[in-house]
Amino acid sequence: MLSSPKHDTLAAQVTGPVLGPDDDGFAEECAPYNLAVTHRPAVVAGAVDAADVQAAVRFAAAHDLPVAVLATGHQAIVPADGAVLVTTRRMNRVSVDAEARTVRVEAGTIWQQVVDAATPHGLAPLNGSSPLVGVVGYTLGGGLSPTMGRTHGWASDHVTSLDVVTADGTARHVDATTDPDLFWALRGGKSNFGVVTAMEFALFPVTRLWAGGLFFSGDDTEAVLRAYADFTATAPDALSSSIALLRLPPLPGIPELLAGKFTLHVRISYLGDDTQEAEHLIAPLRAAAPVLLDTLGPMPYEDFAQIHSDPVDPAPFAEYTTLLSALTPGAVDTILEAAGPGADCPVQFVELRHLGGALGRPADNAVGNRNARYALWIVAIGMPGGLTAQDAYADALLARIRPWSTGGRYLNFMAAHDNSVPDVRTAYDEAAYGRLREVKRRYDPDNLFRLNHNIPPSEATE
Repeated sequence: MLSSPKHDTLAAQVTGPVLGPDDDGFAEECAPYNLAVTHRPAVVAGAVDAADVQAAVRFAAAHDLPVAVLATGHQAIVPADGAVLVTTRRMNRVSVDAEARTVRVEAGTIWQQVVDAATPHGLAPLNGSSPLVGVVGYTLGGGLSPTMGRTHGWASDHVTSLDVVTADGTARHVDATTDPDLFWALRGGKSNFGVVTAMEFALFPVTRLWAGGLFFSGDDTEAVLRAYADFTATAPDALSSSIALLRLPPLPGIPELLAGKFTLHVRISYLGDDTQEAEHLIAPLRAAAPVLLDTLGPMPYEDFAQIHSDPVDPAPFAEYTTLLSALTPGAVDTILEAAGPGADCPVQFVELRHLGGALGRPADNAVGNRNARYALWIVAIGMPGGLTAQDAYADALLARIRPWSTGGRYLNFMAAHDNSVPDVRTAYDEAAYGRLREVKRRYDPDNLFRLNHNIPPSEATE
């Protein structure tokens, strides 16, 4: 625990609030969206600009403390106990360059702010499913867009520059020509190489989607899931989709259609202008089983959140994941046995997201596993200590689906329990992981940024 004088030393260097465990507002400042993780840092610094971040990183290095970063905290990471925690939510300025079709965002920006700033110019970003997710963490982890991912690739592929504070307290502006190795590593390496204070990335000339969802009874899981496997096998790159097997509890905020019932939700986002073509593509899904609710149709891009209708209130949840090479009849059978209407399934979400398309194209960054065709994501609501049955269920399903797994995992779907070296390695291609360790050695040899899905620095050579 830091003594009060040391705490005061940092406070004198930071414009934003600096709080210790005994200060009012400490718990609120450290609170993430995913309440499964409780952060108990030695001190938390509420940064308002890059200079505040520099002061916090230098302070941490001087006192031999690790640094952790928190914007929204949707992904459960390693608790920042005893660390210097930098919160970035006050750094949220957004600036669109409509002519260049780019946007510059600060570290605490959320996706709704970017969409609000871009859509008046007829532009749209490669955002996530929730408007409340932090832009920087999502993008540094790869960034799987449910609106345009299969058309344009990973969000990391379209980052043009980054401002980052590295472990030595230096503020750097990095792009493909200045610090190219660091620029490569940050895009996919998440928070391992520094605190990103600002980021610039491309926007796309899109104003409307043909999008929404189809809801089915869980009793029709087999017919719908087999139809979805056939549908995605031939889907054009302009069509991004996912299917979720939902068992949501009857809690406030859960729609009556879903509360306390087993349902399926197929999510669709199509970039084509031809409504007749979109209807033709979706027809096999609509014909698979009686549709409980159909929200598909033309949609202004700013309404993207309606596609997934992600929850808005903080809650505790655990995540489990793997990547699949195909959705064969055997893989479908395995999912049906584990999560279909006759299964004893204690988790709330079993989801498949369709990859491929532009997500499979090579790019000069660290985002790996581009050979995968589906991401399997399992979510259980509750605190870690109360999820014994859910943990065992997820482990069993992941083991049963292994014949169709690539062996890789998508970094942004990995949870705090996926933090061992073997776990983290699954997020990267073999050669990329070795290069990441070398970049880590150059920019963070003491592993100051280790409270994450950590990439340890390579060993120095003589």
